[in-house]
Amino acid sequence: MTDTNQPLTHEKNQPEIYGHLGNTHALMANHGLDHALSVLIELRASQINQCAYCVAMHLSQARKAGVSQAKLDTLVVWREVDHFSPAEQAVLAWTEALTYLDRDQDLSELRRDLRKHYSDQEISVITADIGMISLWNRVQKSKH
Repeated sequence: MTDTNQPLTHEKNQPEIYGHLGNTHALMANHGLDHALSVLIELRASQINQCAYCVAMHLSQARKAGVSQAKLDTLVVWREVDHFSPAEQAVLAWTEALTYLDRDQDLSELRRDLRKHYSDQEISVITADIGMISLWNRVQKSKH
């Protein structure tokens, strides 16, 4: 019998499911999602979702991907600084909208901003990345 206070190990309990989820990131990269942009998405969503493990992991990945320290230092206040390109700002706004899920928010302006910089196919991959990191944040938090 399992100790009810013991942390869960989902990847051991359901390796097929969690293995397939892990493969999604490789698919996104194969469909052209820039790694530096992906780690910004994943870091910002992890900050919002307050997943300390994921924040630390994505900070490390961002440094390896060449994301500047200025961007890493100011990601949480990205609207207030000029370190992010208009394309990155559009993605960060989309990331926040899909992570906070404010039912009253109109996404049409955000889609319009995204389409200035990305194709619909790219936006679909970006959206998948946002959804996946939110899932991983929740999985990771459920382990503690």
